[in-house]
Amino acid sequence: MTLAGCDHNDRLTPGGPAPSGQACVYLRNDQGFELASAVPGQGFGRGLAPSLSELSRADLLRDRTTRADFSRIDWVPDLGARIGSLDWWRGLATCTALCAATWMLSPGVKPLVGAVPTPLAGAEWEETRAQGIAPLAQGATTGRRMAANDLVAPLAQVPERPSVDLSATLGEGDSFDRALIRAGVGRTDAEAAAALVAQSVDPKAIPAGTRIALTLGRRADRTVARPLEKLDVRARFDLALSLTRGASGLMVARKPIAVDTTPLRIQGLVGSSLYRSARAAGVPGKAVESFIKAISTRLSIGRDVGAADRFDLIVARERAATGETRIGDLLFAGIDQGRRKVQLVRFAADAANADPDSDSGRGGWFDANGQTERRAVSGMPVLGRITSNFGWRMHPLLGFTRMHKGLDIGAPYGSPIHAMTDGVVAFAGRTGGYGNFVKLIHGGGMASGYGHMSRIAVASGTRVRAGQVIGYVGSTGMSTGPHLHWEVWKNGAAINPRSVSFASVAQLSGEKLRAFKAKVAQLLAVRIGN
Repeated sequence: MTLAGCDHNDRLTPGGPAPSGQACVYLRNDQGFELASAVPGQGFGRGLAPSLSELSRADLLRDRTTRADFSRIDWVPDLGARIGSLDWWRGLATCTALCAATWMLSPGVKPLVGAVPTPLAGAEWEETRAQGIAPLAQGATTGRRMAANDLVAPLAQVPERPSVDLSATLGEGDSFDRALIRAGVGRTDAEAAAALVAQSVDPKAIPAGTRIALTLGRRADRTVARPLEKLDVRARFDLALSLTRGASGLMVARKPIAVDTTPLRIQGLVGSSLYRSARAAGVPGKAVESFIKAISTRLSIGRDVGAADRFDLIVARERAATGETRIGDLLFAGIDQGRRKVQLVRFAADAANADPDSDSGRGGWFDANGQTERRAVSGMPVLGRITSNFGWRMHPLLGFTRMHKGLDIGAPYGSPIHAMTDGVVAFAGRTGGYGNFVKLIHGGGMASGYGHMSRIAVASGTRVRAGQVIGYVGSTGMSTGPHLHWEVWKNGAAINPRSVSFASVAQLSGEKLRAFKAKVAQLLAVRIGN
């Protein structure tokens, strides 16, 4: 037993005296502290009962201790750790209790009763079995099998469709009637259809790739071809033809298509690249190439044309009422540099004698004043290197010094040789040491000759244009290897070809100039983007 004092708040002071003013004495035994005396002068004894305030304080102290103990308990520990410990079992009990509570409070799920189909029997079972998927071991079959009975009458031949719709495509170099025959049209009908089409348009003028819609009718006998009942073809951009079969045979109906021929005009800044800027503005690639070639005859694209300059071009265009658009040749090429304008118009000065299918037939480039300048296509008529210059030299075969009246240009065998400028072929054939030789007369006292050709591509008396191929490099005549011997004469005297500028200037006059001025005014009146 231990003696302890207490203060006025009943705080125990083991082994110490009681504070002054109020004294209480506790005895400590095995069950805890027991109040022995509350006031001085009273003896020790168990007859004194504690007051009500003292009991309330003791109960409050026990409640706080109990709550603190419960708050330190982990009711949901990790069941994956410390398996078998007291905390683990407590967590397992908590989990089990929660699951049980959930199961007891769940409303339950009522089973859904499905309708059971009526069992199949008889013919229905056999049909289902035949169409079902089952292993072969269980008697599966590949499908229903029905044998012909007495009610089935075999047909002598399968009936044909009353009509057949086909299409044919006209190939490169193909004829109209052959295309129809390949599609299944009889020869007689194909020839008759081609003759009817030829009344409106030349069948050879129909472009390759044109599609022909055909309808073949019923035939009386399988040994003959189906008759042609209907044919539709776009013969020209502005004309469609329709062939139908009537009582008297095939008849043709012309269907003209309205076409707007207003040219397309596009303008824009040159920027960092003339080609890319023009393509970005919507100019077709072929028209851009023609534009650059035309402008380069007057300006150097890389040196004279700046980023702030504006390009102006007009392209021929056809717009059909059916929605198709066809772009033609470049008609106008212009560069506006602010202080200077270059305006070139394509014009065929000799349209009556020109070939419309050739480049010359489409005309040359004239400025707004009706003047044209044609330059040589390159510095030399063939792509190669100079092996012998104009002047005195030691002849490689004769072995003595003599005058070399031209340039020798070494090039691979068969390389094309181009005319330096427009001219007329005065001679084309084999002559002496020159081998295969071509002589051109250019006018103004100028002439040029090309020797040692392997093959000649022009004939005497024909007219050639600048850049046209007149032959191919060879080693005929007195030659040590494949090369071109190129000579130039002025008023009959041989001169150094490198000293000659093959540029020609022509000026329109009279009726041609008036027609040219009218065309220029018409083109400049075209609105941008129309």
